[in-house]
Amino acid sequence: MNKYYLSKNYPNLSSAGNKAKTDIETILSDAGFVNIGLKQTHYNNKLLGFIFTLLGVLKASFLISKGDWLVLQYPLKKYFSFICKVAHLKGGKVTVVIHDLGSFRRGKLTIPQEIERLNNADYIIAHNKKMANWLKENGSTSKLGCLEIFDYLSANVSKNTAKINFPFSIVYAGGLSYKKNAFLYKLGEYVKTYRFVLYGSGFNEELLGGNQNFAYKGFVPSDELISTAEGHFGLVWDGDSIDACSGAFGDYLQYNNPHKTSLYIRCQLPVIIWKKAALAHFVEENNIGICIGSLSELDQILSSLTAEQYQAMKNNVINISDKLAKGYFITKAIEESERVLF
Repeated sequence: MNKYYLSKNYPNLSSAGNKAKTDIETILSDAGFVNIGLKQTHYNNKLLGFIFTLLGVLKASFLISKGDWLVLQYPLKKYFSFICKVAHLKGGKVTVVIHDLGSFRRGKLTIPQEIERLNNADYIIAHNKKMANWLKENGSTSKLGCLEIFDYLSANVSKNTAKINFPFSIVYAGGLSYKKNAFLYKLGEYVKTYRFVLYGSGFNEELLGGNQNFAYKGFVPSDELISTAEGHFGLVWDGDSIDACSGAFGDYLQYNNPHKTSLYIRCQLPVIIWKKAALAHFVEENNIGICIGSLSELDQILSSLTAEQYQAMKNNVINISDKLAKGYFITKAIEESERVLF
C-alpha cells in the first residue's frame, strides 16, 4: 500500500488555517506519507495558485492505484469530489481531515451540499465528538473519527514562567476589531482583579476610554508569541456578548477546534473557554484550564483560585504542549483511520 497526501497552494502561511494544514503535511511526511501532488507552493497570485493546485490534482489522479491510501485536507474547493471519485475508481481509499465546514461561517454551501461532498470520503477525521455527531445527524455515511485538538509545530519554546500572583494576566490573540469581537469593548466594567493582554490587529484603543486593565501589544507572529508571551491564561472567546459566544464565529465554537487554543497551550498558558464550546470537554478532561458561562464570572473565579490549582493546570498544559509539538493527535487519528479502513 502506498500512503499519499495531496499538497496545495497556501497563499498566506501566517493564517491559522494554513498553519494547521502545513503542520499536518509535515507530520504526514515524517510518518512515511508521500506528497502525490506538486511541491507545496506559496503563490499569493490567485491564478497561479489555482493553476498549481489543479496540476497537483491531475498528477495525483494519474498516480493513485489499487490499494493506495490518500489523505486529503478539507476543504479542497472544486477538486475534492473529483479526486475522491478518481481514487475510488482506481481502488484506493480516502481519509479526510476537516479544517473548516463551509456551511457554517461562510454559508457558501448548504448543509446537504456539504454532507454530499464529504460522503465521497471513506473516513472523516472531525475536530471533536460534537462535530462528528453533527455530521452523522445530518446524513454523513462515512466512517468517523476525532482529532481532539490540533497539533502545533514550532521550533520555538515557551519561556513563560508566570506563577500565581495578582493581578492575573489573560492573553487574547486574534482579530481585535469591534466588528469581529465586540465583547472586548464591553468588558471594562467587569475587569477588576485581572488584566487583559491583547495581541492582534484591528484594535481600537479609543473605544476603551483609557482603561488601564488592557495592554495592547500589536500583532506578533505565532512563533514569536510562543517564546515571548507572558501571562497566566489564554482566552478562547468570540462574538458580541460577554455572556455567551454569539454570532457566526461564536456559534461555530460549539463544533470546531479553534487553532488559537493550541497556540495558547504551546505558550504554556492554561485556557479559559466558553463552557458550551466543543473544546471545553477537552479542557475539563485534561484539567488544562477553566470553562465558564460568562466573562462576568471571571473576577470571582480567579479570586478564589489557589496556587495549587493553578500549578496543576500549568503542569498539565506543559504535558499537552509537548504532545502538540510532536504531532501526537493527528498521528493518533491517522493511525485509527488506518486500523478501520485496512
